[in-house]
Amino acid sequence: MTITKTQEGTTLTVAVEGRLDTINAPKLEGELRTSVKGVETLIFDLSELVYISSTGLRVLLSAQKVMSRQGTMIIRNVRPNIMSIFEMTGFTDLTTIE
Repeated sequence: MTITKTQEGTTLTVAVEGRLDTINAPKLEGELRTSVKGVETLIFDLSELVYISSTGLRVLLSAQKVMSRQGTMIIRNVRPNIMSIFEMTGFTDLTTIE
């Protein structure tokens, strides 16, 4: 998994490439823990995410909880197979997906 972060003012974009699974999820969780302070808009670009596990969903849900207290979280560029998982788990009701 590759994580690329780009910050412009109070907006942080996090691009995730590869697999967000049990092995890789702690890496993203750690990156977010040290990066979201002062962020008002958190954007996930998932255009290159090919797989997400329940552990990966948990990391995104945790980020959503943090951002609901300090701003907004948006998920963009979701592949159809990932969107199916979001829809089956009800994740689409919990966050903004563009």
